[in-house]
Amino acid sequence: MPGLAADALPWALPALAGAAAAAHAFRALTLDRIVEHSEEAFFSPRVPEALDGYRIALVTDVHGIGDGKLERAARRLSAGGVGLLLLGGDFHRDAERAARSIGILAGVRAADGIFAVEGNHDSRDALFPAMRANGIAPLLNSGARVRDGLFLGGASDPRAFPPEPSAAQAVSGAAPGDFVLLLSHNPDIAMSQPTAGIDLILSGHTHGGHVALFGLWAPALSLSKAVTSHGRRFMSGWARSRDGVPVFVSRGIGGCYPRAFARPQAAVVTLRRGPESRSEPRGGRRRGAGPSRPRKQPPAAP
Repeated sequence: MPGLAADALPWALPALAGAAAAAHAFRALTLDRIVEHSEEAFFSPRVPEALDGYRIALVTDVHGIGDGKLERAARRLSAGGVGLLLLGGDFHRDAERAARSIGILAGVRAADGIFAVEGNHDSRDALFPAMRANGIAPLLNSGARVRDGLFLGGASDPRAFPPEPSAAQAVSGAAPGDFVLLLSHNPDIAMSQPTAGIDLILSGHTHGGHVALFGLWAPALSLSKAVTSHGRRFMSGWARSRDGVPVFVSRGIGGCYPRAFARPQAAVVTLRRGPESRSEPRGGRRRGAGPSRPRKQPPAAP
């Protein structure tokens, strides 16, 4: 019997490797070319009663998606009924293509408007005027009161151009009692800066690793710090900042192909008032949908 196992080993390992490669190729050619419209529930006692059930759409990393596919996604978001549309950066380096994508997304019906930040593949000088022309409010280390009890801050991108991102400056206009959102293209801000006083951080940038081995491990994230300095922590889904603030990282709706076990995504996060829910994050620290710390005031802006 041991001899049979030894004889089988030389062909078993290549067979397993071939099966794994075939599975990834199949995913890349089928499911991972279709945008997933995911629904994410965020439970926190910090959510005001008036915002219980409030729906926030998050679309990031638009570059690389065709106009037709983006139009279908925009129509679906409109039909789903959202209070707020947040655009998490990375439209396109080409100004004309970026403007075309912005025009499509400006058609999404969002009761309280559309807000956006830049990404590392954007040209701010062309991007922000195109946003304003289409009724989209760009945020650059700045914020806005979306409605009573809801404040949104947007950070600049650390890999784009000055100014350096500042979470503190972005949310400095929040009032005591506000539910505070921070939109940042790059989730690494959650580890490099204090985030006390922020209730939820929404990001993109990592594309779910783009090619992730059975969705568990992404060489582009784990073997290099070119995309993120924190490996699998911000691959996709829920994580926490260094201060324990919940972070949701979208896989992005576009990006170059192929993707494998990193399906493109347009997410809708629904705020729910209630006890927090938890799960274990990549990297071993706890993550989930609600703060576990006492409420603090936003850090002072530098």
